Amino acid sequence: MSKQKNARRVADNEAMAKVRMLRTSPQKLNLVAQMIRGKKVDKALTDLTFSNKRIAADVKKCLQSAIANAENNHNLDVDELIVAEAYVGKNMTLKRGRPRARGRFGKILKPFSELTILVRQNEEQA
Repeated sequence: MSKQKNARRVADNEAMAKVRMLRTSPQKLNLVAQMIRGKKVDKALTDLTFSNKRIAADVKKCLQSAIANAENNHNLDVDELIVAEAYVGKNMTLKRGRPRARGRFGKILKPFSELTILVRQNEEQA
C-alpha cells in the first residue's frame, strides 16, 4: 500500500517555477516582474533579454524553467503560453556593518528575495 498521489498545486493548464535566494531587494525584483506580467512568453523573454536591470537575467532563467516545466511535465503548447502571475517574496537578510565616527556602527542590510512565475496556456485560441 502506497501513499496517495499529491494533488497538483496549479490547474491543468498551468505550470510554475520558483527561484529562491535571489540577491536583490524584493522592491527592485518586483519592478522586473511587473514588466512581464500578463504578456506572452516570447515577448516576455525578449523584454528580459534587452532589459538593463542586473536581476533580469535571473528572472529570465526562472521564466525559461517555467516554460520547460509546462512543455515537458504538463504537455502544454509553448506558443500559447502567457505569464499569468509573477510575484515576489522576501527572503533572509544578511546583516553587515561598517564602523562609523565616534564609536558608532553603520548598519548595512543585504536583502534576498524569491520569485514565483506561473505560466498559463491561453484557452481562447485553442
